[in-house]
Amino acid sequence: MRKRPSAVVLAGGAVFALLCPGMAAAQDGDAFPREVSGGYVGWATASAALVGHGVSLDAVAPAVRGSADRTWFPATGGGTDPGTGDADIDLGGTARLAGSAEAAGILLLDDLRLSIEDGGGALYVRTELDGQERDFALAGVRSDGAEPAVRDGGVTWTGLRASLTDEGARLLSTWSGQRFAAGEGLGTLDVTVGTGSAGGASEEPAQPDETPQASPGATAPDEQQAAPEQTADGAGPSAAVALADLTVGAEQGVTGEGFEPGEVVLVAIDEDTRYQAVADAEGRVSRTFPVYASAVEGAHTVELYTVTGVRSAVAQFLVRAAG
Repeated sequence: MRKRPSAVVLAGGAVFALLCPGMAAAQDGDAFPREVSGGYVGWATASAALVGHGVSLDAVAPAVRGSADRTWFPATGGGTDPGTGDADIDLGGTARLAGSAEAAGILLLDDLRLSIEDGGGALYVRTELDGQERDFALAGVRSDGAEPAVRDGGVTWTGLRASLTDEGARLLSTWSGQRFAAGEGLGTLDVTVGTGSAGGASEEPAQPDETPQASPGATAPDEQQAAPEQTADGAGPSAAVALADLTVGAEQGVTGEGFEPGEVVLVAIDEDTRYQAVADAEGRVSRTFPVYASAVEGAHTVELYTVTGVRSAVAQFLVRAAG
């Protein structure tokens, strides 16, 4: 994967260079030092302009629509520089936009690619409208000064803000019949990608914005039902919780073993994907999470699974009422 310099037109006609003009010539054609070995980009749209215009975002496999208006797109390729957090990430699946107006129909956004350079970048898509196929930057992204979490085994960006480009606003306006403007927010992006290198575990620090609900006797979702892949010694990954039972309001922890060093692992609480981690040099991951006061009594599950969904491990714990 090679870095691709480009420019995105934002509100007011300003040009946001993904590579600084003085650096583009030197960096054009230079390969990233690490290839993306897996991962996910979570796109949260609960507070985005899409909602205000009556537009909903869904996903086509292998992307997955989660709760709290969050959609997960698997990283299928690309490159990254662990030294800076810069990345160029190809995403699997299709974003499916549906308008409230019957005439709007469905707009499919394919070939998603996220480019990050010096804390900024763009989300590129391909779509077809009125018989014309287009490749363009749907949104510019910015970190607002936040730094990436960089480990030997992975890179994590949290809370990247996405805003419509001029071209993105024109396309959505034409398709939906609503008036979109450049600079309108398209939500936030949380990025965790593996670099295929052994090292310390890297976790997404973002906390859930919605309380997990109990699912007594719950099983893994359909897309995670495939038989776990076996390791060379015949054993698959394993998961264990810190506490077999605990009261609401407490903190729970989960650890997993048997993953590949540098492998990106997703953490689902009661079938709801909430966190991401990167396995360390020994193939271990760990994560703590809160048990909210509104969680009901009974059995709950925590699952650790790879981005392909075929390597997973599940642990159960009980939640008791306080007092």
